[in-house]
Amino acid sequence: MRRNIVKKITKFAAAAAVAMGISGPAIAEGTLALVVSTLNNPFFVTLKEGAEAKADELGYDLLVLDSQNDPAKELANVEDVLNKDIKLLLINPTDSDAVRSSIRAANRANVPVVTLDRGANGGDVLSHVASDNVQGGMMAGELIIKTLNGTGNVVELQGVPGTSAANDRGDGFNKAVNAASGITVVASQTANFDRTQGLNVMENILQAQADIDAVFAHNDEMALGAIKAIEAANRDIIVVGFDGTDDAVAAVNDGTMLATVAQQAAMIGSLGVTTANTILQGGSVSDYTPVSLQLITK
Repeated sequence: MRRNIVKKITKFAAAAAVAMGISGPAIAEGTLALVVSTLNNPFFVTLKEGAEAKADELGYDLLVLDSQNDPAKELANVEDVLNKDIKLLLINPTDSDAVRSSIRAANRANVPVVTLDRGANGGDVLSHVASDNVQGGMMAGELIIKTLNGTGNVVELQGVPGTSAANDRGDGFNKAVNAASGITVVASQTANFDRTQGLNVMENILQAQADIDAVFAHNDEMALGAIKAIEAANRDIIVVGFDGTDDAVAAVNDGTMLATVAQQAAMIGSLGVTTANTILQGGSVSDYTPVSLQLITK
């Protein structure tokens, strides 16, 4: 009986507050899904943690699935979460083309989609939250040109083919170095955003190229792998990475890496959830939500 009286008093107080125009912060309800390209990369772990913190703050449950860099696994993950009554899909694509199937599946289920870090080349996406990767590539290229005084041979370690991040970072970098007549790109090869592959690919390039002055890697994991190969070969080559992971910042501080173009991974995740909340509350969002970059040097 007392419990019923308390409920009635609570309901009355809430109704009175609304009538007087008084309201507290809106508490969201429901489940969001975050499908991440891989959790075997510190950058995406940090992105996930940023999304989890913001989801907790706003009152959402966040379901996180790892696609393990496999587009087929990504589609299976999306099909799985679409059966779990989610309110919105946040997706960090494994591949900007392949992800279209996943996004269209969400579209058919009337589940809104927001992409994080990597864009999609199809499907209905309400907003894309990411750094300006073209600008970041240009920042890396311009630093290398300045450090080499406009003359030298450069290697580009590319990310996963077909991802917008790899395409855009490469476009920005090449735009910068192509404008410098004294800079020659002597090798451009993919190492799939992976540290071990970065090491192996760099070893092969070092054997083929006797004169290398600098390396630009599309992410820090490949850059750190390349540094191991360079050190083993006892070569003096500057390296610039991309992402601003803890390991890369430590390498910059100890002088083994020249710089990293730092993305704010946690902010990308956090802004993704904030954007999702705006959509679900009926607000308007922009097609592209930029996240600022920072060039970290010693």
